[in-house]
Amino acid sequence: MRMRSLVHDVGHLGPSLKGDWRRSPIVPLMDPFSILGIARTFAVDLPEVERRHRELSSALHPDKYAQSTAWERRATLSKAVLVNEAWRVVRDPVRRAEALFSLAGVAIGERNEPPANPEFLMNMMEQREELSRIKAERNRKDLELLLSSVQANVAKIEGTLARAFSNGHDASALSLHVGRLGELRFYRRLVDEAETLIAEWDDGVA
Repeated sequence: MRMRSLVHDVGHLGPSLKGDWRRSPIVPLMDPFSILGIARTFAVDLPEVERRHRELSSALHPDKYAQSTAWERRATLSKAVLVNEAWRVVRDPVRRAEALFSLAGVAIGERNEPPANPEFLMNMMEQREELSRIKAERNRKDLELLLSSVQANVAKIEGTLARAFSNGHDASALSLHVGRLGELRFYRRLVDEAETLIAEWDDGVA
């Protein structure tokens, strides 16, 4: 019964997709939160969502439908694809925020989001230059300090977004916070680059 319930949870979602969502960073009109059976909010319990994803993936495993009709196997595979894509969106803070803004009717993307303020742009340039210097000098201590500072900025922005989405999904109210998306994208990229550099140094690659 548990398996049937999990499969039914995503059974109604296929027809809601429109367009070639496979080529898009965010699946148009797909609600990843509904697919995974979780609340539509930015502050999510990732371990719990991961558990939910594993349950759904197990319920939709092809081996369980080996004796089903070809149509049922294709339908199940489509549902499994949706579940996996939904998990990829929700586990990534940037894609999660993009999905929430889109579902609330707030346009995102370079042409729709407001330009970054000059202070942020200056800070962005300085941190990029700092990372380049650190990489050239192989200064582990400075890299860890930079990473800690950037992670603090990430936490601050994610906290702002979590509060914004917890207050509802009114497009006009949320549009006031869409500019934070660009900032979050930059800081998350910087974190990824810094962590990759640390891993490479630890492995003796760079």
